[in-house]
Order: sequence, then structure tokens, then C-alpha cells
Amino acid sequence: MIRNKYTGEDVIFSCEVFPPKRDDDIYEIFQTLDAIEDLKPDYISVTYGAGGSNSKKTAKIASYIQNVCDVEALAHMTAVGMTRENLAERLGELQKKAVKRILALRGDKPRTMTEEEFEGREFRYASELIREIRDFGDFHIAAACYPEKHPESPDVETDLRYLKEKCDLGVEELITQMFFDNEKFYRFREKLDQIGIRASLHAGIMPITKVNQLGTSVSLSGSSVPTALSNLIAKYAEDPAGMRQAGIEYAIRQVEDLMKHGVTGIHIYSMNKADVTREIYSEIAG
Repeated sequence: MIRNKYTGEDVIFSCEVFPPKRDDDIYEIFQTLDAIEDLKPDYISVTYGAGGSNSKKTAKIASYIQNVCDVEALAHMTAVGMTRENLAERLGELQKKAVKRILALRGDKPRTMTEEEFEGREFRYASELIREIRDFGDFHIAAACYPEKHPESPDVETDLRYLKEKCDLGVEELITQMFFDNEKFYRFREKLDQIGIRASLHAGIMPITKVNQLGTSVSLSGSSVPTALSNLIAKYAEDPAGMRQAGIEYAIRQVEDLMKHGVTGIHIYSMNKADVTREIYSEIAG
């Protein structure tokens, strides 16, 4: 944990890594983790490929985090492409590796999956996966949430109703999708309180360190882009080094403001960049 210098309270600090596409690049992730572990984050999450394409890598990396780095690992698990038999096998594997934290997600449709296969999938929603994980054994279950609603939800109220259902099933922790406007987060937090969601809420922050990074991120998250951030991107469009530093500074300002407003958790989406995680940490943990 880090000490909130504005409120004096403890703040959960965590970050995310993702498995490499190539098997022989996995040791680069281990090097990234080695460069982060001395920060002693409360946990490090590791993503899971669409349809389980990276499931073995996820378990291997989670085990490295848990047993070599001596940091709590949070293993992502997606419902898409999962069967009950697969799920039992993967949960058993995580138990053997002493990984007790899972982020349960619906997941996106893999490119290799037909529409017929997608519509006939065994687990249609994250809530169904959460129920199975809860009944399987002693896991700490986390879920994702969207301060500006899930892109596929018809409205905010529907999105919140499904989120409440997940929490009622046993979710203890919520990690937000990236957002770039803190006011959206504050309004979202108020709505969670109004409907009785008490799970620990962790704000997901992605430093935009490359000009082309934003388009991809927004298309996946549905996050709006404030003028201040779009102006930064325009200003540093031809200056990669300047964009990197400006993006980190923007993320630090976001985190500082969140801490002033009593945030309980900060989760950094640093795109496997240990140096970015370390720079942010050094500024906010002082």
C-alpha cells in the first residue's frame, strides 16, 4: 500500500501486465516483473487472451508473480470460449500455484470464433463465471467496471444493475476500465454508493505515452477523451519523447487528484513498461 499524503489513509497500489504473443518472449515479462516487484504493489494482474488463447501463459506468469516475486497475483479469466470442464481444470491449476485472486470477465469474441459458436457459448456473462468460481473453492474474486458504462450496455442503469448482481454473487473488488476524466469516476463512485455496492473500488489509470495508443484504448474501453488530453496528443504528435513524458505527467495529475478525493485503490495499465510504473509510483508514493 501507499500512504495518501492528502488524507493520511492507505491506498491500494497495483498494476497490470499481459502475456507476450510469442512463447519465447515470456522471459521479457519476467524481467518487467523483476523491475516492479521492489515497489511491493498490493497485487499485479495478468491478462488472459480472448477465448483462452493465453491461458497457460497467464497461469505461468501469475505463478511467477505469486511465488518468485512474492507479490499477490490477480489472474484474469474470461467466460468466452470457456467450458465448465476447462474452468475446473484452470481453477485447479491456479490453486496448485497458490494463486487465489481472479478477475472474472466476459471477454471479447475471438477472431477465430464463429457467430454460431459465440451465441452458443456455455458461459454468456461474467456473472455466470463468478458463480462457478465462487462455488469451486476459496478464491478472492474481482470484476471489471466502467465509469462511463460498458460500450455494449443500453444505458448506465442497466450496466449498474448487472454490476450489482456480480457483487451480490461474491465479488470483493472492482477495477475500473481506464478513464481520463476524473469527474466521470467521482459520479460513478457516488452511484455505486447509492445502490449499495460496497466492494473495494480501484481506479484504472492508463498513461498515454504514444500518440497512436489512445485510439486503440478508447475503442476498447468506450472512454471519453477530455480536451486537455487531446490537446497534449496534438502538441506532441511529432515528438515521441515529449509525448511519453507528457502522458506520464497527465496520469500523475489524475492520480494526485484521485488521492485528494479519497480514492481507495490505484491500478496502473502501463502496457508492460516497468519504467512507466516506477515513474508514477515515485511521484505518488512520496
